[in-house]
Amino acid sequence: MQAPIKTALCSFGMSGKVFHGPFLQAHHGFEFYGVWERSKKQAAEFYPSVKSFDTYEELLADPSIELVVVNTPNYTHHNFTKQALLAGKHVVVEKPFVAHAYEAQELIDLAKRNNLKLTVYHNRRFDSEFLTIQKLLNENLLGDVVEAEIHYDRFKEELSPKAHKETPGEATGALYDLGSHLVDQAIQLFGYPNAVVADIDILRPIAKVDDYFEVLLIYKGKRVRLKATYTAREPAPAYVIHGLKGSFIKQRVDVQEADLQAGKVPGSENWGVEPAGNEGLLHTEKDGTIIRQHIPTEHGNYMYYFNQLHDALRNNGPLPVSPEDAMKVIKIIEASFTSSRERRVIEL
Repeated sequence: MQAPIKTALCSFGMSGKVFHGPFLQAHHGFEFYGVWERSKKQAAEFYPSVKSFDTYEELLADPSIELVVVNTPNYTHHNFTKQALLAGKHVVVEKPFVAHAYEAQELIDLAKRNNLKLTVYHNRRFDSEFLTIQKLLNENLLGDVVEAEIHYDRFKEELSPKAHKETPGEATGALYDLGSHLVDQAIQLFGYPNAVVADIDILRPIAKVDDYFEVLLIYKGKRVRLKATYTAREPAPAYVIHGLKGSFIKQRVDVQEADLQAGKVPGSENWGVEPAGNEGLLHTEKDGTIIRQHIPTEHGNYMYYFNQLHDALRNNGPLPVSPEDAMKVIKIIEASFTSSRERRVIEL
């Protein structure tokens, strides 16, 4: 029997408490071993056996730790990941990977030189809506896709209490935060685009970092629009996919984040099951018959990420998210900022 992978988190804020700790605890192949806690010692309240480290150096010096999760503010991702790789640890980096593509390439090269696994936590690949769209496309129910829109709309009159998210600097703002999910999903569904044109701005008077973006990914014979805003009291559909044979429209309803925040254990009854009445609308032609109906939504499950990660670390299987894929996301984000600033199309 394989020993569980001793894993340490670099923080125990929302990311550690909601998106990583519960899965590391529930998965038999991992041992939630430690947390770097600079001041507040909160992890033990939820996980009494978890070791608390006062410094990152102390955490990295522990030889029993195999895997480090870098879930700290975005601007720290490059430096903390580099330190972990130099210490001989495998690394999961929270999205966005890093601020710049050249930093991503440096980390990819460092991981390869040291025979270590490096991956990025693009968990939204395992949302219920995204899995449903993947299935539709795999079954060719829409025909060749020619237009798509992916939205991540919110309504927030207040700023985040996390100062690092609202202070201008490296890798801050809606495009790095929400946009990294949308860009990754677009690449997974439609491939890497030929060019990009973007409009990025600050629309709320209280905001100091971008809280709105619209990014148009340009493909041969296809256009994909990615959009997010914090001023949508009534959000648009999260997914609008048009193919030469049919269309699919769906709201964002994946329940996993809300269930995790409510303390629900991953893998418990009805995990990732969307409430009835939120199904997406499929309007297409199948076997010569026009159909227009709401179709069942796939079950979302972020545990798929941890299953694949375990297989990669123990059996050399494929990573759930390759660092090269995550670097492509950063390249598109950087090109989008250039496009918005210079008001032009950027060839990729």
